[in-house]
Amino acid sequence: MMTIALKHAVRFADFNLDIETEIPAQGITGVFGASGSGKTTLLRCIAGLEQSAPHDRTPVHRRRIGFVFQQPQLFLHMSVRKNIEYGLHRNAKSGPAIDDIAAMLDINNLLDRAPRSLSGGEAQRVSIARVLCQSPRLILMDEPLSAVDERRRNDVLPYLDRLHTESAVPIIYVSHNIDEICRLSDHLLVLDDGKVVAEGELQQVLAMTNLPQLAGQNAGAVVSAVQAEYDVHDDLTAFDFPGGRLWVTGRYASSKVRLRVRASDVSLSLSKAESSTILNILPAEIRRIETESAATLLVSLQLGEAGLVARITRRSSQALNLRIGDRVFAQIKSVTVRR
Repeated sequence: MMTIALKHAVRFADFNLDIETEIPAQGITGVFGASGSGKTTLLRCIAGLEQSAPHDRTPVHRRRIGFVFQQPQLFLHMSVRKNIEYGLHRNAKSGPAIDDIAAMLDINNLLDRAPRSLSGGEAQRVSIARVLCQSPRLILMDEPLSAVDERRRNDVLPYLDRLHTESAVPIIYVSHNIDEICRLSDHLLVLDDGKVVAEGELQQVLAMTNLPQLAGQNAGAVVSAVQAEYDVHDDLTAFDFPGGRLWVTGRYASSKVRLRVRASDVSLSLSKAESSTILNILPAEIRRIETESAATLLVSLQLGEAGLVARITRRSSQALNLRIGDRVFAQIKSVTVRR
């Protein structure tokens, strides 16, 4: 598999970035970490906006890198179409057809509008369209949804899904939102204090619950699943994954999805409940038990070839006398369907 080498070191008065790694030259690589961990600085280094690699003197305008910023950077005196066409002016070769890109991002009806009339989500989709017209070799996205509200974010995410599916251009996606990262990313870098503290395939990295960045409210797992059936009477959809079957409320068009299961939505039992409101109760094996706080533990579970994480209290663990290797039942209260 082809890779992209990242080797960047910059020194500021109160912060140092020192990163040397490789990421896949395909799909979406998520960059996750707390504010101040170096996520945006890394993107600026890759784009050439920060001098971080003395051997790399390539001018910014010749790097063929598209950059989508937190706030849409549109020319207010131009129409949406003219803004997108501006991307073509930076493309030495004949770029993709504007109408094709507009169709993919569902902005055909916006082309004659002025940027001031757009919602935050619409403006960001226009920014992405302009970047695509540059025919970049790499796209950088710096928290592109942080400036839009929850409803608008949910409006834009399906188009990022489509970009992931239909575009062959690798993307580096920065976010402090773990749900966005889990929905979009194939590969994951976790940053802390300017350094990479974890990297690898998404599910593999999410299993590293000993990392503070992946504990607390961020603790959980993602599994790939295939739609098996839909119960029209109860409006429930069944998804099969390597650990069994999960029922989720609602109907879904996609046959293949990612299921995000938060650790706080998983409880454990030594026996399978015969009368319970919880629909998803699956056999599992305890693989790891880690202290999260004075009161709580994170329990890593194996379900066939899939992994889940459960957050339980220390008191509950003692009451059940849980040990590594024990067979238990994972009771999954809620599942979020992604893509």
